[in-house]
Amino acid sequence: MELRTTLKNSFIAGLVLLAPLLVTVIALRIVLGWLRGLLGPLIDGTRLVAYVGDVELAAELLAIAIVVVTIAFVGYVAQRQVGSRAIDTLDRIVGVIPMVSVIYSSVRQVSNALLRQRTRYDRVVLVEYPRTGLYGLGFVTAESPATVVDALGEDAVNVYLPHSPNPTNGKLVVVPESDIRELDMSVSRGIRLLVTTGIAEDERELAALQEEVQDDLEDQDIDLGSELPGGEDS
Repeated sequence: MELRTTLKNSFIAGLVLLAPLLVTVIALRIVLGWLRGLLGPLIDGTRLVAYVGDVELAAELLAIAIVVVTIAFVGYVAQRQVGSRAIDTLDRIVGVIPMVSVIYSSVRQVSNALLRQRTRYDRVVLVEYPRTGLYGLGFVTAESPATVVDALGEDAVNVYLPHSPNPTNGKLVVVPESDIRELDMSVSRGIRLLVTTGIAEDERELAALQEEVQDDLEDQDIDLGSELPGGEDS
């Protein structure tokens, strides 16, 4: 009886451990099979096998690279003003085709929903503000509307310039893309820099700052409860 229970528990434990791996392998096989079927016409039509010494695997990898680069190029163009207008035109054309419009609009809504799940800020930039020679830290929120671009005669972006140490207050400025300096900095790092007024730039410095503030409060014997509304002094 004890041996039977041990075997049962061991089987369940092994199944729990192996099930995710098996499901992952099956899913990968399905995806790879679908991908190879999709790439087949591309490989045959462009004769990629002949360019890689008749090595089928190399041709498949090259086809994947071509597809990735093409998708990235389309995405880059779509983010520019001309590409945005082309996509709007495509949406209107597809929208009048029966049946096709239903499928296209549904997939487009799902894609837009996934894109909106990203952070509201696109990237961190420097903007020469409030005067020449001084730079403010800002976050690009989106590309400027077509009417603004037409008025400026060049591509522009909407930039939110937050105040420090309270980044929830700030102002929106429209800046030509040629006048912004993009930083190799994450949005979370930029916000942390603003909140700490430049004192803490990374997690380690932020932790040190928090400890320093806590030590100062303890040395001054400050009772935050009595200082806040509803405390003993209120």
